Amino acid sequence: MSFGMYQASVPALLSMLKNLTAILDKAEAYAAERKIDPEVLLNWRLTPDMFALTRQIQIAADFAKGTTARLAGKEVPKYADEEKSFAELKARIAKTVKFVEGFAPKDIDGSEGRDITLTVGGQEMHFKGEPYLVHFALPNSISTRPLPTQFCGAAASRSASATFLGRCERALTRHATVLVSLRPRNRKVIRKPATKPPIWAM
Repeated sequence: MSFGMYQASVPALLSMLKNLTAILDKAEAYAAERKIDPEVLLNWRLTPDMFALTRQIQIAADFAKGTTARLAGKEVPKYADEEKSFAELKARIAKTVKFVEGFAPKDIDGSEGRDITLTVGGQEMHFKGEPYLVHFALPNSISTRPLPTQFCGAAASRSASATFLGRCERALTRHATVLVSLRPRNRKVIRKPATKPPIWAM
């Protein structure tokens, strides 16, 4: 089976979204067990200049739907950022999963050279499809998402991190041994999956 833009994007994004649901389940259970108001965890931030957990989940969903829509040349659906509970965040993820699953390989394969323009922080950015996916969308949507696991407390964090990292590594291994350039004549290694979890996951 050829490894094209669809295989490089949709399976990894779906894995990330479903793993976030599992992480939210762990956080919700942790709050109930310790009798912590869920709002405390949902609005927690690790440092003053970072987004709270709720906003991190919203951004993760935005990256998933935005990436697939832009690669397919479709309009990116807009969500109202009104989630205030674990249930509402999980509903947002489920809605995003359904949207991403609606794309077929024929919708995304061949989008390596598609012109993609988006605005980030008031600045307009221009990409071709392949560098947009490999160097912007995937690093921002997947590699930063383990951060919310640390809102669950030390014990829950280790468990949630293992859930995220283990499933993502299996997904990446299943679809590609390494992240590579999608041009078959000029493949080069971009990043190998980590063989050990980072310190914060231990």
